[in-house]
Amino acid sequence: MTLVLGIESSCDETAAALVTSDRRILAQAIASQEEEHSPYGGVVPEIAARAHAERLAPLIDKVLKEAGKTLADCDAIAATAGPGLIGGVMVGLVTAKALAMASDKPLMAINHLEGHALSPRLADSDLRFPYALLLVSGGHCQILRVQGVGNYQRIATTIDDALGEAFDKTAKILGLGYPGGPAVEKLAREGDAQAVPLPRPLVHSKEPHFSFAGLKSAVLRAHDCGEHSDADIAASFQQAALDCILDRTRRALSGMDAVSALVCAGGVAANQTIRAGLEGLAAEFDLPFTAPPLPLCTDNAAMIAWAGLERLNAGFAADPLELKARPRWPLDPDAEPARGAGVKA
Repeated sequence: MTLVLGIESSCDETAAALVTSDRRILAQAIASQEEEHSPYGGVVPEIAARAHAERLAPLIDKVLKEAGKTLADCDAIAATAGPGLIGGVMVGLVTAKALAMASDKPLMAINHLEGHALSPRLADSDLRFPYALLLVSGGHCQILRVQGVGNYQRIATTIDDALGEAFDKTAKILGLGYPGGPAVEKLAREGDAQAVPLPRPLVHSKEPHFSFAGLKSAVLRAHDCGEHSDADIAASFQQAALDCILDRTRRALSGMDAVSALVCAGGVAANQTIRAGLEGLAAEFDLPFTAPPLPLCTDNAAMIAWAGLERLNAGFAADPLELKARPRWPLDPDAEPARGAGVKA
Protein backbone atom coordinates (compact mmCIF):
# COMPACT_ATOMS: atom_id res chain seq x y z
CA MET A 1 0.00 0.00 0.00
CA THR A 2 1.29 3.44 -0.96
CA LEU A 3 0.53 6.47 1.23
CA VAL A 4 0.71 10.07 -0.05
CA LEU A 5 0.31 13.36 1.78
CA GLY A 6 -1.53 15.90 -0.37
CA ILE A 7 -1.46 19.71 -0.04
CA GLU A 8 -3.83 22.13 -1.79
CA SER A 9 -3.60 25.94 -1.66
CA SER A 10 -4.41 27.21 -5.15
CA CYS A 11 -7.26 29.55 -4.25
CA ASP A 12 -9.18 30.09 -1.00
CA GLU A 13 -9.19 26.62 0.55
CA THR A 14 -6.23 25.50 2.64
CA ALA A 15 -6.25 21.70 2.68
CA ALA A 16 -4.22 18.63 3.61
CA ALA A 17 -5.06 14.93 3.24
CA LEU A 18 -3.60 11.44 3.50
CA VAL A 19 -4.71 9.01 0.80
CA THR A 20 -3.76 5.40 0.14
CA SER A 21 -3.37 3.56 -3.14
CA ASP A 22 -6.41 1.42 -2.28
CA ARG A 23 -8.58 4.56 -2.42
CA ARG A 24 -8.91 5.25 1.30
CA ILE A 25 -8.82 8.80 2.62
CA LEU A 26 -7.22 8.21 6.01
CA ALA A 27 -7.64 11.83 7.09
CA GLN A 28 -8.34 15.19 5.53
CA ALA A 29 -8.80 18.74 6.74
CA ILE A 30 -9.93 21.90 4.94
CA ALA A 31 -9.77 25.43 6.35
CA SER A 32 -12.29 27.68 4.61
CA GLN A 33 -11.61 31.38 4.06
CA GLU A 34 -15.25 32.37 3.51
CA GLU A 35 -15.26 34.76 6.46
CA GLU A 36 -12.14 36.58 5.24
CA HIS A 37 -13.35 37.05 1.66
CA SER A 38 -17.10 37.57 2.16
CA PRO A 39 -16.84 41.35 2.73
CA TYR A 40 -15.28 41.69 -0.73
CA GLY A 41 -17.66 39.42 -2.63
CA GLY A 42 -14.78 37.34 -3.96
CA VAL A 43 -11.28 36.07 -3.29
CA VAL A 44 -8.59 38.66 -2.47
CA PRO A 45 -5.25 37.04 -3.45
CA GLU A 46 -3.13 38.72 -0.77
CA ILE A 47 -5.55 37.73 2.00
CA ALA A 48 -5.72 34.18 0.65
CA ALA A 49 -1.94 33.75 0.59
CA ARG A 50 -1.59 35.04 4.15
CA ALA A 51 -4.30 32.68 5.39
CA HIS A 52 -2.61 29.71 3.69
CA ALA A 53 0.68 30.56 5.39
CA GLU A 54 -1.00 30.73 8.80
CA ARG A 55 -3.09 27.56 8.51
CA LEU A 56 -1.23 25.02 6.43
CA ALA A 57 1.27 23.67 8.98
CA PRO A 58 -1.40 23.07 11.68
CA LEU A 59 -3.60 21.31 9.12
CA ILE A 60 -0.81 18.96 8.06
CA ASP A 61 -0.07 18.17 11.70
CA LYS A 62 -3.78 17.55 12.29
CA VAL A 63 -4.22 15.00 9.48
CA LEU A 64 -1.06 13.13 10.44
CA LYS A 65 -2.25 12.85 14.04
CA GLU A 66 -5.79 11.82 13.04
CA ALA A 67 -4.41 9.05 10.84
CA GLY A 68 -1.83 7.99 13.41
CA LYS A 69 0.95 8.54 10.88
CA THR A 70 4.18 10.49 10.59
CA LEU A 71 6.02 11.87 7.59
CA ALA A 72 8.21 8.78 7.74
CA ASP A 73 5.13 6.67 6.92
CA CYS A 74 4.41 8.63 3.73
CA ASP A 75 5.77 7.45 0.41
CA ALA A 76 5.57 10.88 -1.25
CA ILE A 77 4.49 14.48 -0.75
CA ALA A 78 2.09 15.84 -3.41
CA ALA A 79 1.22 19.52 -3.70
CA THR A 80 -0.56 21.77 -6.13
CA ALA A 81 2.08 23.57 -8.21
CA GLY A 82 -0.42 25.51 -10.36
CA PRO A 83 -2.50 26.85 -11.90
CA GLY A 84 -3.97 29.25 -9.37
CA LEU A 85 -3.36 32.38 -7.35
CA ILE A 86 0.42 32.42 -7.37
CA GLY A 87 0.86 33.51 -3.75
CA GLY A 88 -1.23 30.64 -2.43
CA VAL A 89 0.33 28.11 -4.79
CA MET A 90 3.79 29.14 -3.62
CA VAL A 91 2.85 28.66 0.05
CA GLY A 92 1.72 25.07 -0.55
CA LEU A 93 4.54 24.15 -2.89
CA VAL A 94 7.31 25.59 -0.69
CA THR A 95 5.84 23.75 2.30
CA ALA A 96 5.79 20.49 0.33
CA LYS A 97 9.40 21.01 -0.78
CA ALA A 98 10.50 21.54 2.82
CA LEU A 99 8.68 18.41 4.00
CA ALA A 100 10.06 16.35 1.12
CA MET A 101 13.60 17.52 1.82
CA ALA A 102 13.32 17.01 5.58
CA SER A 103 11.85 13.50 5.27
CA ASP A 104 13.81 12.44 2.16
CA LYS A 105 10.56 11.71 0.31
CA PRO A 106 9.81 12.33 -3.38
CA LEU A 107 7.96 15.51 -4.34
CA MET A 108 5.03 15.21 -6.75
CA ALA A 109 4.14 18.63 -8.19
CA ILE A 110 0.51 18.37 -9.27
CA ASN A 111 -1.45 20.35 -11.82
CA HIS A 112 -4.59 21.43 -9.95
CA LEU A 113 -6.66 20.64 -13.05
CA GLU A 114 -5.24 17.12 -13.15
CA GLY A 115 -6.36 16.74 -9.54
CA HIS A 116 -9.92 17.50 -10.62
CA ALA A 117 -9.59 15.37 -13.76
CA LEU A 118 -8.52 12.27 -11.85
CA SER A 119 -10.65 12.78 -8.71
CA PRO A 120 -13.59 10.71 -10.06
CA ARG A 121 -11.27 7.68 -10.14
CA LEU A 122 -10.63 8.06 -6.41
CA ALA A 123 -14.33 7.49 -5.71
CA ASP A 124 -15.15 5.18 -8.64
CA SER A 125 -12.80 2.21 -9.03
CA ASP A 126 -14.67 1.12 -12.17
CA LEU A 127 -13.93 4.32 -14.12
CA ARG A 128 -11.57 3.47 -16.96
CA PHE A 129 -9.57 5.53 -19.45
CA PRO A 130 -10.42 7.13 -21.78
CA TYR A 131 -13.38 9.18 -20.57
CA ALA A 132 -14.97 12.48 -21.51
CA LEU A 133 -14.54 15.11 -18.80
CA LEU A 134 -16.49 18.31 -18.30
CA LEU A 135 -14.30 20.33 -15.94
CA VAL A 136 -16.30 23.23 -14.50
CA SER A 137 -15.09 25.44 -11.66
CA GLY A 138 -14.64 29.06 -10.69
CA GLY A 139 -11.60 29.46 -12.90
CA HIS A 140 -12.01 26.83 -15.61
CA CYS A 141 -14.58 25.50 -18.05
CA GLN A 142 -13.28 22.82 -20.39
CA ILE A 143 -14.19 19.56 -22.08
CA LEU A 144 -11.32 17.08 -22.24
CA ARG A 145 -10.76 13.56 -23.41
CA VAL A 146 -8.88 12.00 -20.50
CA GLN A 147 -6.76 9.39 -22.25
CA GLY A 148 -4.58 8.46 -19.29
CA VAL A 149 -2.56 9.93 -16.46
CA GLY A 150 -0.75 12.94 -17.88
CA ASN A 151 -2.47 12.54 -21.25
CA TYR A 152 -5.27 15.01 -21.92
CA GLN A 153 -6.82 16.21 -25.16
CA ARG A 154 -8.67 19.49 -24.80
CA ILE A 155 -11.80 19.47 -26.94
CA ALA A 156 -13.37 22.74 -25.82
CA THR A 157 -12.77 25.68 -23.51
CA THR A 158 -14.41 28.96 -22.55
CA ILE A 159 -13.56 31.95 -24.71
CA ASP A 160 -14.12 34.33 -21.79
CA ASP A 161 -15.43 33.45 -18.31
CA ALA A 162 -15.73 30.16 -16.47
CA LEU A 163 -19.14 28.91 -15.37
CA GLY A 164 -18.26 29.04 -11.68
CA GLU A 165 -17.29 32.69 -12.10
CA ALA A 166 -20.66 33.36 -13.74
CA PHE A 167 -22.42 31.77 -10.74
CA ASP A 168 -20.37 33.90 -8.33
CA LYS A 169 -21.04 37.13 -10.26
CA THR A 170 -24.76 36.34 -10.42
CA ALA A 171 -24.75 35.84 -6.66
CA LYS A 172 -23.00 39.18 -6.21
CA ILE A 173 -25.54 40.94 -8.42
CA LEU A 174 -28.37 39.42 -6.38
CA GLY A 175 -26.69 40.24 -3.07
CA LEU A 176 -26.37 36.58 -2.06
CA GLY A 177 -22.83 36.77 -0.70
CA TYR A 178 -19.82 34.55 -1.21
CA PRO A 179 -19.41 31.73 -2.21
CA GLY A 180 -22.05 32.30 -4.81
CA GLY A 181 -22.66 28.94 -6.48
CA PRO A 182 -24.51 27.20 -3.62
CA ALA A 183 -26.47 30.39 -2.86
CA VAL A 184 -27.71 30.74 -6.46
CA GLU A 185 -28.64 27.05 -6.60
CA LYS A 186 -30.63 27.35 -3.35
CA LEU A 187 -32.50 30.49 -4.46
CA ALA A 188 -33.21 29.00 -7.89
CA ARG A 189 -35.39 26.32 -6.27
CA GLU A 190 -37.87 29.07 -5.38
CA GLY A 191 -38.03 30.65 -8.85
CA ASP A 192 -39.45 30.09 -12.33
CA ALA A 193 -36.70 29.03 -14.72
CA GLN A 194 -38.69 30.35 -17.70
CA ALA A 195 -39.59 33.73 -16.22
CA VAL A 196 -36.61 35.78 -17.42
CA PRO A 197 -35.52 35.70 -21.07
CA LEU A 198 -31.75 35.20 -20.97
CA PRO A 199 -29.35 34.39 -23.83
CA ARG A 200 -27.68 31.02 -24.44
CA PRO A 201 -24.27 32.10 -25.81
CA LEU A 202 -22.77 29.93 -28.57
CA VAL A 203 -25.62 27.40 -28.45
CA HIS A 204 -25.83 25.57 -31.80
CA SER A 205 -22.43 26.89 -32.94
CA LYS A 206 -20.27 24.29 -34.69
CA GLU A 207 -17.31 24.57 -32.32
CA PRO A 208 -18.06 23.18 -28.82
CA HIS A 209 -16.57 26.13 -26.93
CA PHE A 210 -18.28 28.04 -24.11
CA SER A 211 -19.01 31.70 -23.39
CA PHE A 212 -20.62 33.11 -20.25
CA ALA A 213 -19.68 36.82 -20.25
CA GLY A 214 -22.83 37.80 -22.17
CA LEU A 215 -25.01 35.75 -19.87
CA LYS A 216 -23.56 37.57 -16.84
CA SER A 217 -24.30 40.93 -18.47
CA ALA A 218 -27.87 39.86 -19.23
CA VAL A 219 -28.38 38.88 -15.58
CA LEU A 220 -27.25 42.36 -14.52
CA ARG A 221 -29.66 44.03 -16.94
CA ALA A 222 -32.53 41.80 -15.79
CA HIS A 223 -31.81 42.71 -12.18
CA ASP A 224 -31.46 46.45 -12.85
CA CYS A 225 -34.75 46.68 -14.73
CA GLY A 226 -36.63 45.75 -11.56
CA GLU A 227 -39.26 43.63 -13.31
CA HIS A 228 -38.20 40.22 -12.02
CA SER A 229 -37.80 38.61 -8.62
CA ASP A 230 -34.36 37.51 -7.52
CA ALA A 231 -35.56 33.92 -7.34
CA ASP A 232 -36.77 34.02 -10.96
CA ILE A 233 -33.47 35.54 -12.09
CA ALA A 234 -31.50 32.85 -10.25
CA ALA A 235 -33.63 30.05 -11.68
CA SER A 236 -33.53 31.48 -15.21
CA PHE A 237 -29.75 31.97 -15.02
CA GLN A 238 -29.20 28.41 -13.83
CA GLN A 239 -31.41 27.06 -16.61
CA ALA A 240 -29.60 29.13 -19.25
CA ALA A 241 -26.25 27.90 -17.94
CA LEU A 242 -27.46 24.30 -18.02
CA ASP A 243 -28.77 24.69 -21.58
CA CYS A 244 -25.34 25.98 -22.64
CA ILE A 245 -23.53 23.16 -20.87
CA LEU A 246 -25.74 20.47 -22.39
CA ASP A 247 -25.59 21.87 -25.94
CA ARG A 248 -21.81 22.35 -25.87
CA THR A 249 -21.12 18.96 -24.28
CA ARG A 250 -23.45 17.24 -26.73
CA ARG A 251 -21.55 18.86 -29.60
CA ALA A 252 -18.21 17.72 -28.14
CA LEU A 253 -19.38 14.14 -27.56
CA SER A 254 -20.70 13.92 -31.11
CA GLY A 255 -17.22 14.51 -32.51
CA MET A 256 -15.21 12.61 -29.91
CA ASP A 257 -13.63 9.18 -30.27
CA ALA A 258 -15.14 6.42 -28.14
CA VAL A 259 -15.04 6.99 -24.37
CA SER A 260 -16.03 4.87 -21.38
CA ALA A 261 -18.11 7.50 -19.57
CA LEU A 262 -19.17 11.11 -19.28
CA VAL A 263 -17.59 12.62 -16.17
CA CYS A 264 -18.10 15.99 -14.50
CA ALA A 265 -15.62 17.41 -11.98
CA GLY A 266 -14.81 20.75 -10.37
CA GLY A 267 -16.75 22.96 -7.99
CA VAL A 268 -19.77 23.41 -10.26
CA ALA A 269 -20.14 19.62 -10.41
CA ALA A 270 -21.71 19.92 -6.95
CA ASN A 271 -24.76 21.60 -8.50
CA GLN A 272 -27.54 19.00 -8.46
CA THR A 273 -29.49 20.51 -11.38
CA ILE A 274 -26.41 20.40 -13.59
CA ARG A 275 -25.62 16.85 -12.48
CA ALA A 276 -29.14 15.70 -13.34
CA GLY A 277 -28.97 17.32 -16.77
CA LEU A 278 -25.62 15.73 -17.57
CA GLU A 279 -26.86 12.33 -16.44
CA GLY A 280 -29.66 12.62 -18.99
CA LEU A 281 -27.19 13.70 -21.67
CA ALA A 282 -24.96 10.71 -20.95
CA ALA A 283 -27.97 8.44 -21.44
CA GLU A 284 -28.46 9.91 -24.93
CA PHE A 285 -25.02 8.51 -25.82
CA ASP A 286 -25.49 5.24 -23.89
CA LEU A 287 -22.73 6.28 -21.52
CA PRO A 288 -22.59 5.99 -17.74
CA PHE A 289 -22.37 9.31 -15.93
CA THR A 290 -20.16 9.84 -12.90
CA ALA A 291 -19.09 12.75 -10.74
CA PRO A 292 -17.08 12.83 -7.51
CA PRO A 293 -18.87 12.94 -4.15
CA LEU A 294 -19.64 16.53 -3.17
CA PRO A 295 -16.62 16.89 -0.82
CA LEU A 296 -14.32 16.00 -3.74
CA CYS A 297 -15.89 18.50 -6.15
CA THR A 298 -14.60 21.67 -4.54
CA ASP A 299 -10.88 22.28 -4.02
CA ASN A 300 -9.47 19.64 -1.68
CA ALA A 301 -6.17 17.92 -0.88
CA ALA A 302 -7.46 14.35 -1.28
CA MET A 303 -7.63 14.83 -5.06
CA ILE A 304 -4.06 16.19 -5.06
CA ALA A 305 -2.81 13.20 -3.06
CA TRP A 306 -4.69 10.86 -5.41
CA ALA A 307 -3.19 12.53 -8.49
CA GLY A 308 0.22 11.99 -6.91
CA LEU A 309 -0.61 8.32 -6.40
CA GLU A 310 -1.81 7.99 -9.99
CA ARG A 311 1.42 9.52 -11.26
CA LEU A 312 3.54 7.27 -9.05
CA ASN A 313 1.65 4.19 -10.23
CA ALA A 314 2.01 5.29 -13.86
CA GLY A 315 5.78 5.48 -13.47
CA PHE A 316 6.23 9.26 -13.44
CA ALA A 317 9.44 10.43 -11.79
CA ALA A 318 9.52 12.69 -8.76
CA ASP A 319 9.78 16.41 -9.45
CA PRO A 320 12.91 18.42 -8.65
CA LEU A 321 12.90 20.71 -5.65
CA GLU A 322 13.88 23.56 -8.00
CA LEU A 323 10.51 23.37 -9.75
CA LYS A 324 8.64 26.70 -9.74
CA ALA A 325 4.98 27.46 -9.04
CA ARG A 326 2.93 28.25 -12.13
CA PRO A 327 -0.02 30.68 -12.24
CA ARG A 328 -1.08 29.15 -15.58
CA TRP A 329 -0.63 25.50 -16.52
CA PRO A 330 -2.80 23.99 -19.27
CA LEU A 331 -3.52 20.27 -19.21
CA ASP A 332 -3.17 20.16 -22.99
CA PRO A 333 -0.40 22.63 -23.89
CA ASP A 334 -0.66 21.68 -27.56
CA ALA A 335 -4.33 22.62 -27.91
CA GLU A 336 -5.01 25.35 -30.43
CA PRO A 337 -6.38 28.61 -28.96
CA ALA A 338 -10.15 28.86 -29.23
CA ARG A 339 -11.26 31.41 -31.77
CA GLY A 340 -11.95 34.72 -30.02
CA ALA A 341 -10.65 33.48 -26.68
CA GLY A 342 -9.01 35.73 -24.12
CA VAL A 343 -5.90 34.92 -22.13
CA LYS A 344 -7.91 33.07 -19.43
CA ALA A 345 -8.82 30.36 -21.95
